[in-house]
Amino acid sequence: MIVLVLNCGSSSIKYQLIDMAVIDCPAVKAVGIIERIGLPDAILTHKPEGGGKFKFIEDIPTHEIGIQIILEALTSRAHGVIEDVDEIKAVGHRVVHGGEYFSKSVLIDEKVKEKIVKLCDLAPLHNPAHLAGIESMQKLLPNVPQVAVFDTSFHQTMPPESFLYAIPYEYYLKHKVRRYGFHGTSHKYVAEKACEYLGLDFHNSKLITCHLGNGASIAAIKNGKSFDTSMGFTPVEGLIMGTRVGNLDAGALLYLMEKENLDHKGINDLINKRSGMLGISGISSDMRDIESEAWNNKNERAILALNMYHLRVKRYIGAFAAEIGGIDALIFTGGVGENGPETREEICANMEFLGVEFDKEINSGVRAKTTVLSTPNSRVKVLLMPTNEEMVIATDTIKVILENQSNYSV
Repeated sequence: MIVLVLNCGSSSIKYQLIDMAVIDCPAVKAVGIIERIGLPDAILTHKPEGGGKFKFIEDIPTHEIGIQIILEALTSRAHGVIEDVDEIKAVGHRVVHGGEYFSKSVLIDEKVKEKIVKLCDLAPLHNPAHLAGIESMQKLLPNVPQVAVFDTSFHQTMPPESFLYAIPYEYYLKHKVRRYGFHGTSHKYVAEKACEYLGLDFHNSKLITCHLGNGASIAAIKNGKSFDTSMGFTPVEGLIMGTRVGNLDAGALLYLMEKENLDHKGINDLINKRSGMLGISGISSDMRDIESEAWNNKNERAILALNMYHLRVKRYIGAFAAEIGGIDALIFTGGVGENGPETREEICANMEFLGVEFDKEINSGVRAKTTVLSTPNSRVKVLLMPTNEEMVIATDTIKVILENQSNYSV
């Protein structure tokens, strides 16, 4: 079965076309992205299996037109990978926020769409775009089943002591203000793959997964279930990220709103777009730029930003180890986690008391490849495990459709 995986952002659409005929050995037929939807000169970058990149620029005013262009690219004689859109048997959508409605991936129907709409207030930058993608596909491929895979669903196993905030309980009951957590598909994927690789029982293990990228979060996974995670009500809470502030005293926000005369939009811009590594370093939100300035030019603010970043990750690892009673494996993934050996080394420094014996030599030479980074004698195994959220979405899509196969021809 060929599955089209869509990740619709407010002005972008990332996609992969995956042949899931053999679930244990899926084949990626094409990957691509459309950027600048709704702006002049939108860009499509399309890479078919075994071919070179194809890129073109034109105005793409809506997600529906963008998806139509993607379907045309996939079936093009010049750079397509299928002959007809009828070969697409299912569509899997990444949906950021599932709230308390969804603890697993689901077949999309009108009731599911209604709940995604209700959650738009909790993810105003994401859920409306996901909904646009869903409705566009319903128009373009009306007979093809669609599945929603939620970033938050894996974390729905967190106990109340982990997910509740210490605000009046009535606000949880009335407005569902609580910690939801994100990057769930990535945390689940790398945790399961790590256990397979290390010979651990996923359902009888203590794992800490570090998804480190421009957006970053850490999860404590106990016996196959998310017990705690660093992101909260929104993806702003937790670690220092590229432009997001991470943990911050709420009183400081009130103080800055008064002193800087910031309204709701201004404070939202501050915590989401002007803070994090960009705000501290004054250089960039990209870890590579900051590391270059720190190492080559001894830039003090770049050095400070890196030190703060490493310390916050270590803080969560220590806290989560205490919460779940130790660690069997510490797992790094995400753009920075997979491609930043210096970051991994700094985070794992002085963690011998937790049972981590880090192999600096092995670590220094590896990027984006499944690798054990700890010594053979290390009580805690440290692993680099590349994530593949699109594959999780495709796999979940197949599972959900097979569960509902009486309604569809697959």
